[in-house]
Amino acid sequence: MVDEVAKAVEECGAAAKRAAPSLAAASEEAIDTALTVMADRLGSERDTVLAANADDVAKAREDGMSAGLLDRLTITEERLSGMAEQLRLLAGTAHPQRTVPISSLDGGLRLVERRRPVGVIGANYEARPNVTVDIASQLIKSRNAGVLRTGSAALGSAQRLLEQVIAPALAEVGIDRDAIQLVPRAEREAAGALVSLPNLVPLVILRGSGETTRSLARTAAANDVRTLAHADGGGVLYVHAEADLEKVRSLMFTSLDRLGVCNRLNLLLIDTAVYEEAWPVVAGALDEIGVRPSLPPHQHPLGYEWALDDEREATVTVAEVSGVAEAASVANEETSGLAAGIATEDEAAAETFFDAYTGTGVFWNAPTRLLDGFKLLGVPETGINLDRVPGPRGPVTYTDLCVRQYAVLPDKS
Repeated sequence: MVDEVAKAVEECGAAAKRAAPSLAAASEEAIDTALTVMADRLGSERDTVLAANADDVAKAREDGMSAGLLDRLTITEERLSGMAEQLRLLAGTAHPQRTVPISSLDGGLRLVERRRPVGVIGANYEARPNVTVDIASQLIKSRNAGVLRTGSAALGSAQRLLEQVIAPALAEVGIDRDAIQLVPRAEREAAGALVSLPNLVPLVILRGSGETTRSLARTAAANDVRTLAHADGGGVLYVHAEADLEKVRSLMFTSLDRLGVCNRLNLLLIDTAVYEEAWPVVAGALDEIGVRPSLPPHQHPLGYEWALDDEREATVTVAEVSGVAEAASVANEETSGLAAGIATEDEAAAETFFDAYTGTGVFWNAPTRLLDGFKLLGVPETGINLDRVPGPRGPVTYTDLCVRQYAVLPDKS
């Protein structure tokens, strides 16, 4: 069985590699038209997509999937319309400059930087059907072929999206429809196979639960495959002594509008100086939203990511801190480093928190839910990279999915 799964993944990689030149050579007009056709087909194939998703959701519910993860899995009419709108906006977004002048060199030469597609990029992601469209659209815009592998719970929805939306749109503009592949196997071994094909899929985007993603990253490294990993999430909000409690109440709602996403409120830190005053406001908001707080003494690490819990309902961890320094320290040392915010009317306190927090996104009187490619940058994302090394960090979009090539040419100026 393992050999069959590995063979299926390898066949996807080989098909994508054969189709990659067709996508790499496509004109900007063809690329943007393909994205627009995808948006149109989300409308014309609405009933087919929603029916496939309903089947996935029904099975997952029978299997006992938690409310937070069911929320990730579900495509609603509104979300489908949002997916189409994002595709149209992406189609209207400028393409990156493919050749950038750098300098003149001795001997009548000049140096330019060329930005080229990687070739084939893989993606392993959780049971979120919208991510199939998000990643496929980013790959198409960046002219990279792709091999997508999603969680078994969303496989039916993803297959319908590929067959009825993505592949036909590519074919309509003359791009090889095999440029975007979806691994047809539900077995977990498919993920390991995807990060073991350096000659076919040299770069893989990893999204999902922390330990699973870290394990795949180690397997990839052992096979000389590079990764862009989004292993952990969980937003932090620190309620400072000078916080406006009405703003805090509002932040509770905007931070918890969805429970199954990585950037929602996960850890709430309340300054000791205002804890007694702030807690009733926070507790009331959580009660209205329908989210249970996890209070001391905690039976889990402070940064435990509730959005990925398949057995218990999504929760918010609440803890007391003595001030800005401790709040930033907890956010740095005990969470993933995805995003943290401070609620305060004291500008100096906000600046101190911004300087002390080393994570990917930092917010002042704003929800960490804004750490999202579309909300921040106006385009879908392939994931949020938390690496603390040079390279793409934060929401990764089509502008990041390239490799540099230096070219030396005669200087004709």
